[in-house]
Amino acid sequence: MESQRIIFSDIILREYSDSDAEEFTNAILESVESVGHWMPWCSREYTVSDALQWFSDCRKKETAGAAYEYGVFSLSTGKFLGGAGLNALQHQYKLCNLGYWVRQTAQRQGVASKCVQALSHYAFHQLGLHRIEIVVAVGNTASERVAVKAGVVHECIARNRLYLNGAPMPAHVFSLVPS
Repeated sequence: MESQRIIFSDIILREYSDSDAEEFTNAILESVESVGHWMPWCSREYTVSDALQWFSDCRKKETAGAAYEYGVFSLSTGKFLGGAGLNALQHQYKLCNLGYWVRQTAQRQGVASKCVQALSHYAFHQLGLHRIEIVVAVGNTASERVAVKAGVVHECIARNRLYLNGAPMPAHVFSLVPS
């Protein structure tokens, strides 16, 4: 099976290749200050071995139809910019979660908003889903701004919706539905 490639504007989302592991790890290590507070896996202890395990997990989940996780790259330079994906798929209800992270040196350049647009189009038109949720911890204003910029509807703040750093946290629940 040929791996999925999603091209949108000046980015490409594609399956991770094992050859991406070193750059992926470097991006995580550079982003601990901005991403690590909200994504516990983004830590100074992250290794190339961790990246390879993540890539393997992503391939298994995609094969099972449980998640579609992609590396995000510059279309013109090929530089690794971050990761984005559709996960927590509930086929019975035709819904999923959409998540994203952008390496620190590529933040505030519209990358995450483009990922939301590209992946929502893919989810609705290729996977036949009817609802996408973006769940953002209260206080993660950068991710909130991404959702708002992408035109996603804010539905509520859900109590104890996320579990981060050993504690339950409230989170904003945003949604997209096909127009």
